[in-house]
Amino acid sequence: MDRIRIVGGNELHGVIPISGAKNAALPLMIASLLTDDTLTLENVPHLADVEQLIRILGNHGADISVNGRRERQGESYARTVHFTSRNIVSTTAPYELVSKMRASFWVIGPLLAREGKARVSLPGGCAIGTRPVDLFIEGLASLGANIEIDGGYVNATAPAGGLIGARYVFPKVSVGATHVLMMAATLANGTTVLGNAAREPEVVDLAKCLNAMGAKISGQGTSTITIEGVRSLSGARHRVLPDRIETGTYAMAVAMAGGDVILEDTEASLLDTALEAIRRAGAEISETNSGIRIVRNGAGIKPVDIVTDPFPGFPTDLQAQFMGLMTRSSGVSHITETIFENRFMHVQELARLGARISLSGQTAKVEGVPRLKGAPVMATDLRASVSLVIAGLAAEGETMVSRVYHLDRGFERLEEKLTRCGAHVERVSD
Repeated sequence: MDRIRIVGGNELHGVIPISGAKNAALPLMIASLLTDDTLTLENVPHLADVEQLIRILGNHGADISVNGRRERQGESYARTVHFTSRNIVSTTAPYELVSKMRASFWVIGPLLAREGKARVSLPGGCAIGTRPVDLFIEGLASLGANIEIDGGYVNATAPAGGLIGARYVFPKVSVGATHVLMMAATLANGTTVLGNAAREPEVVDLAKCLNAMGAKISGQGTSTITIEGVRSLSGARHRVLPDRIETGTYAMAVAMAGGDVILEDTEASLLDTALEAIRRAGAEISETNSGIRIVRNGAGIKPVDIVTDPFPGFPTDLQAQFMGLMTRSSGVSHITETIFENRFMHVQELARLGARISLSGQTAKVEGVPRLKGAPVMATDLRASVSLVIAGLAAEGETMVSRVYHLDRGFERLEEKLTRCGAHVERVSD
Protein backbone atom coordinates (compact mmCIF):
# COMPACT_ATOMS: atom_id res chain seq x y z
CA MET A 1 0.00 0.00 0.00
CA ASP A 2 1.30 3.46 -0.92
CA ARG A 3 2.43 6.02 1.63
CA ILE A 4 3.47 9.67 1.37
CA ARG A 5 6.89 10.60 2.80
CA ILE A 6 7.48 14.25 3.72
CA VAL A 7 10.69 15.83 4.95
CA GLY A 8 9.77 19.23 6.33
CA GLY A 9 11.60 22.52 6.28
CA ASN A 10 11.51 23.61 2.62
CA GLU A 11 9.74 26.74 1.45
CA LEU A 12 7.48 26.53 -1.61
CA HIS A 13 8.28 28.56 -4.73
CA GLY A 14 6.79 28.22 -8.19
CA VAL A 15 3.50 27.49 -9.91
CA ILE A 16 0.82 24.96 -8.95
CA PRO A 17 -1.90 24.30 -11.54
CA ILE A 18 -5.32 23.80 -9.97
CA SER A 19 -7.33 20.86 -11.28
CA GLY A 20 -11.01 20.71 -12.10
CA ALA A 21 -13.23 20.44 -9.04
CA LYS A 22 -14.07 16.94 -7.91
CA ASN A 23 -17.21 18.21 -6.17
CA ALA A 24 -18.39 19.72 -9.46
CA ALA A 25 -17.25 16.91 -11.76
CA LEU A 26 -19.22 14.20 -9.94
CA PRO A 27 -22.74 15.73 -10.28
CA LEU A 28 -21.91 16.87 -13.81
CA MET A 29 -21.02 13.30 -14.77
CA ILE A 30 -24.23 12.03 -13.21
CA ALA A 31 -26.22 14.61 -15.20
CA SER A 32 -25.23 12.70 -18.35
CA LEU A 33 -27.90 10.14 -17.40
CA LEU A 34 -30.58 12.76 -18.14
CA THR A 35 -30.06 12.69 -21.92
CA ASP A 36 -29.50 10.18 -24.69
CA ASP A 37 -27.15 12.65 -26.40
CA THR A 38 -23.45 13.06 -25.60
CA LEU A 39 -22.36 15.27 -22.71
CA THR A 40 -18.73 16.35 -23.04
CA LEU A 41 -16.95 17.56 -19.92
CA GLU A 42 -13.59 19.34 -20.09
CA ASN A 43 -11.09 19.74 -17.23
CA VAL A 44 -12.16 16.50 -15.51
CA PRO A 45 -9.63 15.58 -12.77
CA HIS A 46 -7.99 12.15 -12.69
CA LEU A 47 -9.08 10.96 -9.24
CA ALA A 48 -10.12 7.70 -7.63
CA ASP A 49 -13.67 9.02 -7.04
CA VAL A 50 -14.01 10.03 -10.70
CA GLU A 51 -12.85 6.59 -11.86
CA GLN A 52 -15.29 4.92 -9.48
CA LEU A 53 -18.18 6.99 -10.81
CA ILE A 54 -17.18 6.12 -14.38
CA ARG A 55 -17.60 2.46 -13.41
CA ILE A 56 -21.00 3.18 -11.85
CA LEU A 57 -22.26 5.08 -14.90
CA GLY A 58 -21.02 2.27 -17.12
CA ASN A 59 -23.14 -0.11 -15.04
CA HIS A 60 -26.20 1.95 -16.07
CA GLY A 61 -25.27 1.74 -19.73
CA ALA A 62 -23.27 4.90 -20.29
CA ASP A 63 -20.65 4.77 -23.05
CA ILE A 64 -17.63 6.74 -21.86
CA SER A 65 -14.49 7.81 -23.70
CA VAL A 66 -11.55 9.78 -22.31
CA ASN A 67 -9.08 12.08 -24.06
CA GLY A 68 -6.16 13.15 -21.88
CA ARG A 69 -3.64 15.80 -22.78
CA ARG A 70 -0.52 16.64 -20.83
CA GLU A 71 -0.54 20.13 -19.40
CA ARG A 72 2.53 22.37 -19.36
CA GLN A 73 2.53 23.28 -15.68
CA GLY A 74 2.67 20.58 -13.07
CA GLU A 75 2.60 17.73 -15.59
CA SER A 76 -0.98 16.98 -14.56
CA TYR A 77 -3.81 15.92 -16.79
CA ALA A 78 -6.81 18.01 -17.75
CA ARG A 79 -9.02 15.41 -19.33
CA THR A 80 -11.94 15.71 -21.69
CA VAL A 81 -14.49 12.97 -21.09
CA HIS A 82 -17.47 12.14 -23.33
CA PHE A 83 -20.56 10.52 -21.76
CA THR A 84 -23.30 9.00 -23.91
CA SER A 85 -26.21 7.36 -22.07
CA ARG A 86 -28.32 6.54 -25.11
CA ASN A 87 -29.71 3.36 -23.58
CA ILE A 88 -30.14 2.94 -19.83
CA VAL A 89 -29.60 -0.79 -19.34
CA SER A 90 -30.07 -0.82 -15.56
CA THR A 91 -31.83 1.44 -13.07
CA THR A 92 -30.18 -0.34 -10.14
CA ALA A 93 -27.08 1.05 -8.44
CA PRO A 94 -25.75 -1.91 -6.44
CA TYR A 95 -24.30 -1.86 -2.95
CA GLU A 96 -20.85 -3.02 -4.03
CA LEU A 97 -20.48 0.14 -6.13
CA VAL A 98 -22.40 2.77 -4.15
CA SER A 99 -20.86 1.73 -0.81
CA LYS A 100 -17.46 2.97 -1.99
CA MET A 101 -18.50 6.56 -2.68
CA ARG A 102 -21.39 8.50 -1.22
CA ALA A 103 -21.96 10.79 -4.22
CA SER A 104 -22.86 7.78 -6.39
CA PHE A 105 -26.22 7.74 -4.58
CA TRP A 106 -27.08 10.87 -6.58
CA VAL A 107 -27.87 8.78 -9.69
CA ILE A 108 -31.31 8.29 -8.10
CA GLY A 109 -32.43 11.73 -9.38
CA PRO A 110 -31.67 11.38 -13.10
CA LEU A 111 -32.72 7.70 -13.22
CA LEU A 112 -36.06 8.45 -11.59
CA ALA A 113 -36.68 11.49 -13.82
CA ARG A 114 -35.76 9.81 -17.11
CA GLU A 115 -36.74 6.17 -16.55
CA GLY A 116 -39.48 6.57 -13.96
CA LYS A 117 -37.80 4.25 -11.49
CA ALA A 118 -34.57 3.71 -9.59
CA ARG A 119 -33.22 1.20 -7.10
CA VAL A 120 -30.17 2.61 -5.36
CA SER A 121 -28.20 1.24 -2.44
CA LEU A 122 -27.91 3.38 0.66
CA PRO A 123 -24.54 5.15 0.37
CA GLY A 124 -21.06 4.80 1.86
CA GLY A 125 -18.04 7.13 1.73
CA CYS A 126 -15.90 8.89 4.34
CA ALA A 127 -16.91 8.22 7.94
CA ILE A 128 -17.19 11.90 8.89
CA GLY A 129 -20.79 11.87 10.06
CA THR A 130 -24.13 10.20 9.54
CA ARG A 131 -25.10 12.34 6.50
CA PRO A 132 -28.57 10.75 6.18
CA VAL A 133 -30.48 10.59 2.89
CA ASP A 134 -33.71 11.90 4.44
CA LEU A 135 -33.57 15.17 2.48
CA PHE A 136 -33.17 13.33 -0.81
CA ILE A 137 -36.15 11.09 -0.06
CA GLU A 138 -38.40 13.88 1.20
CA GLY A 139 -37.52 16.09 -1.75
CA LEU A 140 -38.15 13.41 -4.38
CA ALA A 141 -41.40 12.49 -2.64
CA SER A 142 -42.50 16.12 -2.93
CA LEU A 143 -42.14 15.69 -6.71
CA GLY A 144 -44.61 12.81 -6.57
CA ALA A 145 -42.18 9.89 -6.25
CA ASN A 146 -43.21 6.82 -4.28
CA ILE A 147 -40.25 5.72 -2.18
CA GLU A 148 -39.65 2.64 -0.04
CA ILE A 149 -36.52 1.47 1.76
CA ASP A 150 -36.03 -2.28 1.72
CA GLY A 151 -32.98 -4.45 2.29
CA GLY A 152 -30.56 -1.53 2.32
CA TYR A 153 -31.92 -0.12 -0.96
CA VAL A 154 -34.01 2.93 -1.77
CA ASN A 155 -36.71 1.91 -4.28
CA ALA A 156 -38.23 4.92 -6.04
CA THR A 157 -40.93 5.12 -8.71
CA ALA A 158 -42.41 8.14 -10.44
CA PRO A 159 -46.12 8.64 -11.20
CA ALA A 160 -47.34 7.27 -14.56
CA GLY A 161 -46.98 10.66 -16.22
CA GLY A 162 -43.60 11.44 -14.70
CA LEU A 163 -42.43 13.58 -11.79
CA ILE A 164 -44.53 16.63 -10.94
CA GLY A 165 -43.14 20.10 -10.23
CA ALA A 166 -43.60 21.29 -6.65
CA ARG A 167 -42.21 23.60 -3.99
CA TYR A 168 -39.79 22.03 -1.54
CA VAL A 169 -37.95 23.83 1.26
CA PHE A 170 -34.88 22.04 2.59
CA PRO A 171 -35.00 21.80 6.41
CA LYS A 172 -31.22 22.27 6.33
CA VAL A 173 -28.84 23.25 3.55
CA SER A 174 -27.62 20.21 1.62
CA VAL A 175 -25.39 20.41 -1.44
CA GLY A 176 -26.00 16.80 -2.46
CA ALA A 177 -29.77 17.00 -2.11
CA THR A 178 -29.82 20.29 -4.04
CA HIS A 179 -27.90 18.61 -6.87
CA VAL A 180 -30.30 15.65 -6.96
CA LEU A 181 -33.56 17.59 -6.83
CA MET A 182 -32.35 20.11 -9.39
CA MET A 183 -31.47 17.30 -11.81
CA ALA A 184 -34.73 15.43 -11.18
CA ALA A 185 -36.83 18.57 -11.62
CA THR A 186 -35.41 19.36 -15.07
CA LEU A 187 -37.63 16.62 -16.58
CA ALA A 188 -40.63 17.05 -14.23
CA ASN A 189 -44.01 18.29 -15.39
CA GLY A 190 -44.42 21.91 -14.35
CA THR A 191 -42.29 24.21 -12.21
CA THR A 192 -40.25 23.25 -9.16
CA VAL A 193 -39.08 25.79 -6.57
CA LEU A 194 -36.33 24.76 -4.15
CA GLY A 195 -36.15 26.85 -0.99
CA ASN A 196 -33.15 27.04 1.38
CA ALA A 197 -31.11 25.53 -1.46
CA ALA A 198 -27.32 25.25 -1.38
CA ARG A 199 -25.50 28.22 -2.91
CA GLU A 200 -22.14 26.54 -3.52
CA PRO A 201 -20.25 27.25 -6.77
CA GLU A 202 -20.57 23.57 -7.67
CA VAL A 203 -24.38 23.94 -7.64
CA VAL A 204 -24.08 26.96 -9.92
CA ASP A 205 -21.77 24.99 -12.23
CA LEU A 206 -24.25 22.12 -12.49
CA ALA A 207 -27.10 24.55 -13.28
CA LYS A 208 -24.96 26.18 -15.97
CA CYS A 209 -24.34 22.79 -17.59
CA LEU A 210 -27.98 21.70 -17.33
CA ASN A 211 -29.10 24.96 -18.94
CA ALA A 212 -26.65 24.33 -21.78
CA MET A 213 -28.40 20.98 -22.18
CA GLY A 214 -31.76 22.72 -22.54
CA ALA A 215 -32.97 22.94 -18.94
CA LYS A 216 -34.67 26.09 -17.64
CA ILE A 217 -33.10 26.87 -14.29
CA SER A 218 -32.86 30.25 -12.58
CA GLY A 219 -31.82 31.49 -9.16
CA GLN A 220 -28.72 29.29 -8.86
CA GLY A 221 -26.25 30.86 -6.45
CA THR A 222 -29.14 32.08 -4.26
CA SER A 223 -31.17 30.17 -1.68
CA THR A 224 -34.17 29.89 -4.04
CA ILE A 225 -33.77 27.92 -7.26
CA THR A 226 -36.56 27.67 -9.83
CA ILE A 227 -36.68 24.87 -12.41
CA GLU A 228 -39.20 24.80 -15.24
CA GLY A 229 -39.49 21.21 -16.40
CA VAL A 230 -38.82 20.35 -20.06
CA ARG A 231 -39.66 17.28 -22.13
CA SER A 232 -36.06 16.28 -22.81
CA LEU A 233 -32.48 17.43 -22.57
CA SER A 234 -29.82 17.45 -25.27
CA GLY A 235 -26.07 17.03 -25.20
CA ALA A 236 -23.66 19.87 -24.42
CA ARG A 237 -20.01 20.74 -23.89
CA HIS A 238 -19.04 22.13 -20.49
CA ARG A 239 -15.79 22.92 -18.67
CA VAL A 240 -15.60 21.88 -15.00
CA LEU A 241 -14.87 24.86 -12.74
CA PRO A 242 -11.57 25.04 -10.74
CA ASP A 243 -11.35 23.12 -7.48
CA ARG A 244 -11.76 25.65 -4.67
CA ILE A 245 -10.84 23.06 -2.02
CA GLU A 246 -7.59 22.24 -3.76
CA THR A 247 -6.98 25.99 -4.15
CA GLY A 248 -7.47 26.60 -0.43
CA THR A 249 -5.39 23.57 0.50
CA TYR A 250 -2.32 24.73 -1.45
CA ALA A 251 -2.79 28.29 -0.20
CA MET A 252 -2.61 26.94 3.35
CA ALA A 253 0.41 24.82 2.44
CA VAL A 254 2.27 27.96 1.34
CA ALA A 255 1.13 29.81 4.46
CA MET A 256 2.49 26.92 6.54
CA ALA A 257 5.82 26.31 4.79
CA GLY A 258 6.50 29.87 3.63
CA GLY A 259 7.42 30.90 0.12
CA ASP A 260 5.87 32.43 -2.98
CA VAL A 261 3.52 30.40 -5.19
CA ILE A 262 1.07 31.17 -7.97
CA LEU A 263 -2.01 28.95 -7.96
CA GLU A 264 -2.87 28.83 -11.64
CA ASP A 265 -6.23 28.39 -13.38
CA THR A 266 -8.35 29.20 -10.33
CA GLU A 267 -10.54 32.04 -9.05
CA ALA A 268 -10.42 33.87 -5.71
CA SER A 269 -14.19 34.45 -5.78
CA LEU A 270 -14.74 30.72 -5.25
CA LEU A 271 -13.37 30.88 -1.69
CA ASP A 272 -13.29 34.47 -0.45
CA THR A 273 -14.01 33.52 3.18
CA ALA A 274 -11.20 30.97 3.35
CA LEU A 275 -8.69 33.28 1.67
CA GLU A 276 -9.57 36.03 4.14
CA ALA A 277 -8.83 33.63 7.03
CA ILE A 278 -5.45 32.80 5.45
CA ARG A 279 -4.69 36.52 5.08
CA ARG A 280 -5.48 37.05 8.75
CA ALA A 281 -3.05 34.23 9.55
CA GLY A 282 -0.27 36.27 7.93
CA ALA A 283 -0.08 35.34 4.25
CA GLU A 284 -0.22 37.89 1.45
CA ILE A 285 -2.78 36.99 -1.21
CA SER A 286 -3.32 38.76 -4.51
CA GLU A 287 -5.09 37.98 -7.77
CA THR A 288 -3.09 37.62 -10.98
CA ASN A 289 -4.01 37.23 -14.64
CA SER A 290 -3.58 33.46 -14.32
CA GLY A 291 -4.90 32.83 -10.82
CA ILE A 292 -3.91 33.66 -7.24
CA ARG A 293 -0.51 34.47 -5.71
CA ILE A 294 0.26 33.37 -2.13
CA VAL A 295 3.29 34.76 -0.29
CA ARG A 296 4.54 34.26 3.25
CA ASN A 297 7.98 35.69 3.95
CA GLY A 298 8.84 33.74 7.09
CA ALA A 299 6.95 35.84 9.63
CA GLY A 300 5.04 33.94 12.29
CA ILE A 301 1.58 32.48 11.73
CA LYS A 302 -1.13 34.38 13.59
CA PRO A 303 -4.00 32.58 15.38
CA VAL A 304 -7.40 32.85 13.67
CA ASP A 305 -10.81 31.59 14.83
CA ILE A 306 -13.10 30.06 12.20
CA VAL A 307 -16.57 28.52 12.07
CA THR A 308 -17.50 26.25 9.17
CA ASP A 309 -20.71 27.14 7.34
CA PRO A 310 -22.40 26.50 4.00
CA PHE A 311 -21.20 28.73 1.16
CA PRO A 312 -20.28 31.58 1.29
CA GLY A 313 -19.03 30.64 4.76
CA PHE A 314 -15.79 28.83 5.59
CA PRO A 315 -15.89 25.41 3.84
CA THR A 316 -16.03 22.32 6.01
CA ASP A 317 -13.76 20.67 3.43
CA LEU A 318 -10.98 23.09 4.42
CA GLN A 319 -11.43 22.80 8.18
CA ALA A 320 -8.82 20.06 8.72
CA GLN A 321 -6.25 21.86 6.58
CA PHE A 322 -6.74 25.10 8.49
CA MET A 323 -6.32 23.25 11.76
CA GLY A 324 -3.01 21.94 10.45
CA LEU A 325 -1.95 25.52 9.74
CA MET A 326 -3.02 26.72 13.18
CA THR A 327 -0.86 24.14 14.96
CA ARG A 328 2.11 26.46 14.30
CA SER A 329 0.38 29.75 15.14
CA SER A 330 1.73 32.17 17.75
CA GLY A 331 -1.32 31.84 20.02
CA VAL A 332 -4.64 30.07 20.56
CA SER A 333 -7.23 29.58 17.86
CA HIS A 334 -10.69 28.03 17.94
CA ILE A 335 -12.15 25.98 15.11
CA THR A 336 -15.87 25.18 15.22
CA GLU A 337 -17.38 22.55 12.92
CA THR A 338 -21.10 23.05 12.24
CA ILE A 339 -21.61 20.81 9.18
CA PHE A 340 -20.50 17.31 10.21
CA GLU A 341 -20.55 15.94 13.74
CA ASN A 342 -17.53 13.65 13.38
CA ARG A 343 -14.97 15.68 11.47
CA PHE A 344 -12.19 15.96 14.04
CA MET A 345 -10.62 12.55 13.49
CA HIS A 346 -7.40 14.21 12.35
CA VAL A 347 -6.83 15.72 15.82
CA GLN A 348 -5.16 12.63 17.28
CA GLU A 349 -2.89 12.27 14.26
CA LEU A 350 -1.83 15.94 14.40
CA ALA A 351 -1.06 15.38 18.08
CA ARG A 352 1.45 12.71 17.05
CA LEU A 353 3.41 15.51 15.36
CA GLY A 354 3.39 17.56 18.58
CA ALA A 355 0.25 19.64 18.07
CA ARG A 356 -1.70 20.76 21.14
CA ILE A 357 -5.41 20.44 20.45
CA SER A 358 -8.31 19.92 22.83
CA LEU A 359 -11.93 19.27 21.93
CA SER A 360 -15.12 20.57 23.51
CA GLY A 361 -18.19 19.50 21.60
CA GLN A 362 -17.91 20.78 18.07
CA THR A 363 -15.08 23.21 18.84
CA ALA A 364 -11.35 22.49 18.76
CA LYS A 365 -8.99 24.67 20.77
CA VAL A 366 -5.60 24.79 19.04
CA GLU A 367 -2.62 26.06 21.03
CA GLY A 368 0.13 26.89 18.58
CA VAL A 369 3.53 25.33 19.21
CA PRO A 370 6.96 26.61 18.13
CA ARG A 371 7.80 23.39 16.32
CA LEU A 372 6.35 20.14 15.08
CA LYS A 373 8.31 16.92 14.80
CA GLY A 374 7.83 14.34 12.07
CA ALA A 375 6.24 11.00 12.93
CA PRO A 376 4.27 8.16 11.31
CA VAL A 377 0.62 9.22 10.93
CA MET A 378 -2.49 7.73 9.38
CA ALA A 379 -5.05 9.40 7.13
CA THR A 380 -8.61 8.97 8.41
CA ASP A 381 -10.57 10.62 5.58
CA LEU A 382 -10.00 12.66 2.43
CA ARG A 383 -9.56 16.16 3.85
CA ALA A 384 -7.95 15.00 7.11
CA SER A 385 -5.23 13.26 5.14
CA VAL A 386 -4.04 16.44 3.47
CA SER A 387 -3.99 18.31 6.81
CA LEU A 388 -1.22 15.88 7.81
CA VAL A 389 0.69 16.76 4.65
CA ILE A 390 0.42 20.47 5.47
CA ALA A 391 1.68 19.87 9.00
CA GLY A 392 4.46 17.64 7.68
CA LEU A 393 5.74 20.43 5.41
CA ALA A 394 6.71 22.42 8.51
CA ALA A 395 7.64 19.53 10.81
CA GLU A 396 11.26 18.71 11.65
CA GLY A 397 12.43 15.46 10.12
CA GLU A 398 10.33 12.83 8.36
CA THR A 399 6.56 12.45 8.38
CA MET A 400 5.15 9.28 6.83
CA VAL A 401 1.43 9.38 5.97
CA SER A 402 -0.23 5.99 5.48
CA ARG A 403 -3.62 5.11 3.94
CA VAL A 404 -3.08 7.70 1.19
CA TYR A 405 -5.84 6.17 -0.91
CA HIS A 406 -7.93 8.83 0.85
CA LEU A 407 -5.73 11.50 -0.77
CA ASP A 408 -6.10 9.92 -4.19
CA ARG A 409 -9.87 10.35 -3.96
CA GLY A 410 -9.64 14.14 -4.08
CA PHE A 411 -6.15 15.47 -4.89
CA GLU A 412 -4.69 14.98 -8.35
CA ARG A 413 -0.89 14.38 -8.34
CA LEU A 414 -0.41 16.14 -5.01
CA GLU A 415 3.16 14.99 -4.45
CA GLU A 416 4.21 16.07 -7.96
CA LYS A 417 2.69 19.54 -7.60
CA LEU A 418 4.38 20.14 -4.23
CA THR A 419 7.73 18.69 -5.34
CA ARG A 420 7.89 21.02 -8.34
CA CYS A 421 7.69 23.93 -5.86
CA GLY A 422 10.59 22.66 -3.75
CA ALA A 423 8.90 20.45 -1.15
CA HIS A 424 10.43 17.11 -0.25
CA VAL A 425 7.37 14.95 -0.80
CA GLU A 426 7.37 11.51 -2.39
CA ARG A 427 5.13 8.50 -2.79
CA VAL A 428 6.53 5.30 -1.34
CA SER A 429 5.20 1.89 -2.36
CA ASP A 430 5.60 -1.02 0.04
